[in-house]
Amino acid sequence: MNDFFLSLVLGIIEGLTEFLPVSSTAHLRIAEALFQIDLKNGFWKMYSIVIQLGAILALTVLFWRRILNFLRTFPHGVAGDRTVLTHPLSLVAIAFVVTAIPAFLLTKLIGKNLENLYVMSFALLIGGIVMWIVDSLFVRPKIQRMEETSLPTAIWIGAVQVLSAVFPGTSRSMCTIAAGQVAGMSREAALEFSFFLSIPTMFVATGYDLLKTIRPHAATEALAPVAMTSHLWLVLALGFVAAFFSAFGVVAWFLHWVRRHGFTPFAIYRIVLGLVLLFALSRGLLGR
Repeated sequence: MNDFFLSLVLGIIEGLTEFLPVSSTAHLRIAEALFQIDLKNGFWKMYSIVIQLGAILALTVLFWRRILNFLRTFPHGVAGDRTVLTHPLSLVAIAFVVTAIPAFLLTKLIGKNLENLYVMSFALLIGGIVMWIVDSLFVRPKIQRMEETSLPTAIWIGAVQVLSAVFPGTSRSMCTIAAGQVAGMSREAALEFSFFLSIPTMFVATGYDLLKTIRPHAATEALAPVAMTSHLWLVLALGFVAAFFSAFGVVAWFLHWVRRHGFTPFAIYRIVLGLVLLFALSRGLLGR
C-alpha cells in the first residue's frame, strides 16, 4: 500500500479516536493488523508515537484561552474560592501524578499487553458495558463545571486512569469520564477534565515512548536508529497533520454531542467492536 495513503489513514484514525472513549490504541493496533504493518519496523514504531503529538497539539490549540485563564487565576480561581490544592491546574497535575507513578512502576506489565489484540478486545467489551451502566445510573450530578472539581475527585480519577495504562483498549478518556461521573460530575465536566488531564498525560507518555524508541541504550527496548529520508519525513508529516485536524474537529464536535446525547452510543460501539474483534481473532482473520 502507498505510504502516503497509509499515513493519511492512520493519522485520521488517531485523531478521530484519541479523545473519544473508544481507545485510539486499539483502533491503531487493529489498523496495523489489517494493513499488515511490521510492528518491529523502527519508522512505523516512531510514527505511531509522533502522530499522537499532533492530536495533543489540537487539544492545546482548542483550549488555549481556558489554559491561559487558568494560569491567570492561579491559585485562587475565577470566583476566588480555590486554593493551591484545589485550583483546576493543581487538580489536573495531582490526577496526573496519581496515574503516572503506578504506571511507571508497572512498565514491564504494561509492555506485555501493549500490542495484544485479545486484551484489547476484552478491554473494549468490558469498558463499553461499564460506560453504559455508569452513563445510565449517574444522571444527577452534583458537579456541573470542571472548575468545581474537588481534590478527592481528582485523586479518584487519576487512580482509575491507571487501568487504561495496564489494559490497552480500556481508553484513557473512558476511565476519566466514567470515574468522574461516578464521583458526581456532569457529563460535560467529566469530559472537560478528561481533555485537560490528557494533555500532560499524553505529552509525558509519548515523550517517554519516543525516548525509548530512539535512544541507543537498552537494546531490549530500543530499536535500530531510523534512517530518515525525505520520503519518510513527508510520510511522518502527513500523519501528524492528519491527526491534528481530525482531532481538532472531533473534540469540538464531541463537546456539543455529549450535552445532548451522552456516552451510551460510544458504549454500544465499544461492545460491538470488542465482539467483532474477538470473532475475527477466533477465526484467525487477524494476527494476535
